Amino acid sequence: MSGKRVLLIVGGGIAAYKALELTRLLRKAGIAVSPVLTAAGAQFVTPLSLSALAEDQTRTDLFSLDDEAEMGHIELSRAADLVVVAPATADLMAKAAHGLADDLASTTLLATDKPVLMAPAMNVRMWLHPATQRSLRLLQGDGVTIVGPDEGPMACGEFGPGRLAEPEQIFEAVAAALAGQGRPLAGRHVLVTAGPTLEPLDPVRVLTNRSSGKQGYAIAAALAELGARVTLVTGPTALATPAGVDRHNVETAVQMLSACQAALPADAAVCVAAVSDWRPDTVFGVKLKKGPEGPPSVRLVENPDILATLSARGLTRPRLVVGFAAETSDLEGNAKAKLARKGCDWIIANDVSESEVMGGDNNEVLVIEAGGVERWPRAAKAEVARRLAARVASALA
Repeated sequence: MSGKRVLLIVGGGIAAYKALELTRLLRKAGIAVSPVLTAAGAQFVTPLSLSALAEDQTRTDLFSLDDEAEMGHIELSRAADLVVVAPATADLMAKAAHGLADDLASTTLLATDKPVLMAPAMNVRMWLHPATQRSLRLLQGDGVTIVGPDEGPMACGEFGPGRLAEPEQIFEAVAAALAGQGRPLAGRHVLVTAGPTLEPLDPVRVLTNRSSGKQGYAIAAALAELGARVTLVTGPTALATPAGVDRHNVETAVQMLSACQAALPADAAVCVAAVSDWRPDTVFGVKLKKGPEGPPSVRLVENPDILATLSARGLTRPRLVVGFAAETSDLEGNAKAKLARKGCDWIIANDVSESEVMGGDNNEVLVIEAGGVERWPRAAKAEVARRLAARVASALA
């Protein structure tokens, strides 16, 4: 990271104090920091404290005679490798989403041609308000990376999503974004499975699950952004193929295993798909009808174990194999048992007993490997994907 430069815009709100720790982490990693402090942000942290930690001048005024004599806001917006907004208030997000520019921070955001990363922080009602969610969608559509927000108690006494992500989490996202500029996975091939499988009972009915494929597709996209050649083997979903990803559609677990084996060799495999453990032993050729004899008896047989097969030692085993565990009880215990049973390197475990996880846009996971357990706070699935992709890149480096 040495030699990289971040333009750090600090918005208003009590969470602004975390920008000081973020600045310290960035400088410790050898990343230069150019701070911009909004008028609201200056109510919570001082220009002097930011300057001292950044070892650079903190800029606050769009109409500074000294800075603007040399078109300071243009220079600021172009000189950094990455623009980071932490905390990103509802006001800053709305201005950036709609191209408004009435102070140094918003003008710099409008003038930049560099990647932008925002870490939102605000009251839960403000975060959930339709206007803020519209701003969020617009920003994501423009390519802005969003980190957080986390869920928990707030200074206002309320509880919910809206807390600024922790400085360490923002730092990880910054490091991944800066590393992505060098495409650390260039030349690597990563296999990703996603979505549900459909196991037919007759021409109409199937045995399946509630997986939407959102997390797997987000991971495929994040890996491609870091330069990987990504093969996505997917069960049926309503999702568009991520940019730069080679997609292979399947329906059954048997088809998914066959497609995965055909995609090898690969440097890494990330098995996100919710594969049906069983399939009907008999597939009826015509639609089953109700009758006086009552419902038919359906015998289930076990499907092939895709994760265990890819994890088996051999010439075609990917260097890194990552599995997912969707659990409804004893999350950590069941995930650790799965890690040992399957022979993979990591298990990403999530609790799907919450209705918003399967099919939703957020996730909260445990990363389990032989060395221990890492807990990641609730975040957008796209953010979980970026964080996991950065971890894969680090493991393959």
